[in-house]
Amino acid sequence: MKQNHLFTKKLTALVLGGLLTLGAAPTAFAYDTVDLGLEDAIQMAFETNRSLKQSIANVDAARWNLSTARRQQGPTLVWQGTANRIGGDTYKAQKYDDYLYGNELQSGYSLDTTGKLKHNRRSAGYGLNAADLTLENTKQAVKLQTTQAYYQLLEYRNLIEVNQEAVDTLQEHLNNVNAQYRVGTVAKSDVLASEVQLANSQQSLVNAQNNYDVAMATLNNIIGLPSDTLLNVKDSLQYTPYDLNLDDCTVYALDNRPDGIVADYEVEQAKESVEMAKAGYRPDVSAALTKTIAGDNEFDHDRAEQWTAGFTASWNIFDNGVTQSSIETAKAALRAKEEAAAASKEQIQLDVRQQYLSLLAAEKNIHTTSKAVEQAEEDYKIAQVRYSAGVDTNLAVMDAQEKLTSARTNYYTALYNYNTSKAALDRAMGIPVDIDVPRYVAAQQAGDTRAKTLDAALLHEKLTKEEEAALREVKPTVKTAAARAADEAKAAKAEQAKAEKATTKKEEQVATKNESTQKPENQEVVSEDTQQESSNVEAELAG
Repeated sequence: MKQNHLFTKKLTALVLGGLLTLGAAPTAFAYDTVDLGLEDAIQMAFETNRSLKQSIANVDAARWNLSTARRQQGPTLVWQGTANRIGGDTYKAQKYDDYLYGNELQSGYSLDTTGKLKHNRRSAGYGLNAADLTLENTKQAVKLQTTQAYYQLLEYRNLIEVNQEAVDTLQEHLNNVNAQYRVGTVAKSDVLASEVQLANSQQSLVNAQNNYDVAMATLNNIIGLPSDTLLNVKDSLQYTPYDLNLDDCTVYALDNRPDGIVADYEVEQAKESVEMAKAGYRPDVSAALTKTIAGDNEFDHDRAEQWTAGFTASWNIFDNGVTQSSIETAKAALRAKEEAAAASKEQIQLDVRQQYLSLLAAEKNIHTTSKAVEQAEEDYKIAQVRYSAGVDTNLAVMDAQEKLTSARTNYYTALYNYNTSKAALDRAMGIPVDIDVPRYVAAQQAGDTRAKTLDAALLHEKLTKEEEAALREVKPTVKTAAARAADEAKAAKAEQAKAEKATTKKEEQVATKNESTQKPENQEVVSEDTQQESSNVEAELAG
């Protein structure tokens, strides 16, 4: 399995690194192309799927919730300080200062005589167990979703080939009909009928191509690639017999389905909630040690100094039935969880039966449709020969061709249904991805720590800290080539506007500077003119 981890990291680095490099390039590219196999797709989905990352975050939240529950019973240390301005005759007579400082240091420890903290820890522990298995359940669901989308792409690729072959065949037949029409051996109606049949097949080909494009975009979304990425899928739909019987599959599912065990853990949590509600009937005792000082200065004890050590007990003797109501509420919630767990087991059995029967039906259809394809191919050859010999009609040829296309379509559909039913049956049985559920439950019931429980149940080596950090990283939204091009154009436009604004501001500054430089010269000219006029006036007065 170590090789699997190395392959995953290498695959992600090559694919996502290549896409990021292309994303930074000019918009001359239209699409990215990625070679992809089924296992590649599943591993990429595990690293990028948003639902999976949500489950990982829920595991982290449950782990910290357990940490909080554990730390609620333990020593506490609290400091409280006061600073007050004081006055009045009493203080003046005692010749105290105008300021009074106080400090209190208190250490406490809950003895948990009610048992509430103990049951809260157990409940949080079951919550973490449920979160671990919910993550495994999500991985199995993501694997199935990816597999189905991958097989859907393979099916539509096959249907494109079927419809393309039908178009080519009908085009060849139309050419033959036209040749016979030109020499007068067939009627015009044969030409028209052949043209209509060809047009219908061309429409089916267009629809198949569109379905293929949509399936590719869907798979890209699941595995975290831009929706316009071109995928070169390596595999093909194959038939491989499934040896297990229904009873074996059902027994395995009841022991291994993560969601079924999660429902059991939720029942255990509900039981702990009942015990926590019963804690309201019991006395609560805590130990405390307190040191108090007060003085005219900070942390001084010239006014007061004392310490206390002892126990504090409280007992809610009568609460008007609140505790009993809480107990009954918790019991009702427990019954609901027990019913949900029983329903989960019944649903698991139903899921297994449905997928197993679907698998059997698809398997039978594969054998039936493969024979139908052989017969349809032979029938079409005979119809063509008879039509060319003039002993059969054009309608018989087109009918034989339509049946051949239908038989091939049914064969590939049966292959798709078989492979997807097989993947769905694996999911219904709880075939593990990372955690062996029975080993996990056994370790947890034996009292092992969460770390030891995971070590006992993991099917591969632990992730490194860097790999775990990468899984917890919130990745940016994946964008298509067009969206990236739009972002680049928007950024370029903003940069251009910024540059234009800076240029305009600089021009305004230059203009302002020029105006301030020219203003003293104008004032100086005005001053000289004023002096000349004053001299003339003085000369006239003197004369």
